[in-house]
Amino acid sequence: MTGARTSVNMALISAIVAVATIGGLLFGYDSGAVNGTQEGLKTAFALDDAALGFTVGSLLLGCAAGAFFAGRLADLMGRRKVMLIAAALFVVGALIQGLTTVHALFVVARFAGGMAVGAASVLSPLYISEVAPANIRGRLTTVQQVMIITGLTAAFVVNYMLQQAAGSSLGDIAGRPAWRWMYLAQAIPAVVFLVALFFIPESPRHLVGTGRDEQARGVLTRLFGSAEADRKIGEIRASFSEDHRPRLADVTAPGTIFRPIVWAGLLLATFQQFVGINVIFYYGETLWKLAGVSEAVALERNIISGVVSIAACFVTILVIDKIGRKPLLLIGSVGMAVTLGAMTWAFSGAAQDAAGNLALAPGAGWVALVSANLYVIFFNVSWGPVMWVMLGEMFPNQIRGSALAVAGLAQWGANFLVVQSFPLMASGLGLSNTYLLYTISAVISFFLVKSFIKETKGKELEEMEGWTAPTTRVG
Repeated sequence: MTGARTSVNMALISAIVAVATIGGLLFGYDSGAVNGTQEGLKTAFALDDAALGFTVGSLLLGCAAGAFFAGRLADLMGRRKVMLIAAALFVVGALIQGLTTVHALFVVARFAGGMAVGAASVLSPLYISEVAPANIRGRLTTVQQVMIITGLTAAFVVNYMLQQAAGSSLGDIAGRPAWRWMYLAQAIPAVVFLVALFFIPESPRHLVGTGRDEQARGVLTRLFGSAEADRKIGEIRASFSEDHRPRLADVTAPGTIFRPIVWAGLLLATFQQFVGINVIFYYGETLWKLAGVSEAVALERNIISGVVSIAACFVTILVIDKIGRKPLLLIGSVGMAVTLGAMTWAFSGAAQDAAGNLALAPGAGWVALVSANLYVIFFNVSWGPVMWVMLGEMFPNQIRGSALAVAGLAQWGANFLVVQSFPLMASGLGLSNTYLLYTISAVISFFLVKSFIKETKGKELEEMEGWTAPTTRVG
């Protein structure tokens, strides 16, 4: 049943989405906080380019671990409990990063914060998809991407304000370098998330999957009314194996390692990163300083990119449940390929000044700025939100947690490779050749979507690729 339901409790659903997407806000804020702190990290810990890349990327290693274990723990403990653990890690990680003078402890804290980011990245869209009506599930899950970009933009704005107040990221505010405050500020939204999670219910699909049908019926009744709750309990129950509870082995298939639907999720997860979007989000300040602008102007351009990204996500909210997920992905692949190609051209003519900084010709500089923002628009209309929407809804109930664990691990692993490699690629290959590689990835992503991705618009979660219970229990 995919039609509109007059008994839907939109007030409760909106409240649940609002709380769940605070995790997305923190995902974005913690990811973006490093943008503007790199000079401080280099100075405080005496880092070279490789060490800086690892320090920045240590968050992403934590994200990969957090996404994997959160997906599995969500099946065992519940979506809400694991999000509570993630919120606590957000708080602790932010405080230690802002205070410690020991590089190893900083990296450990950044890894712990990354585990929280990874957990939030998979659990927020998963949780929203499991409570939202099918006909508006896409736009509600897209709110997650809005909050991610809002978090990124908030980090850019806070970092810019702190940099302005201190004169530079290395200047002092209340006896502490400004770049330290950029990390400490993360604790504020993290505490809000931790408290707010106590006021939302557990996912009804997780409750049914763990045999707590009456609790699930109570949640579904609050969401959709008693008649709809009774119908959905039966549909959800039928989508789970009677033989065993969800487990990691459910995502596998003889001869191909994973089931086809899991491979499709892996393609989405990895190519969302291979197009290089987080180079702009994580290294935006460094990128624009390489292009010859000042630290203040670089931080201003980060803010512009963030605002443009938020506007693009609102376009997605308006159209994703009308034109579908797959068309948006295809449009995004074409747009990103063209704009990344333009950036490749713009940086191909860059020259170094006497100080070793890159300088772009005026015309090429404007091409780079306009192309970068158009690229951000195409990404955030398509692959940015749609990848998370699809990962939250494309998998059958039986394997959703485990499939998200695998896809989340791949997504953050790809993210780490891109971020870790960028400083070395930019200095070794040059920005032009680096962006050429991202352009090629965008072209490949178009053909992968066209060949392997199926539309999920308007389908109930119980209508996704069917689960066939094994005839004998394995393991």
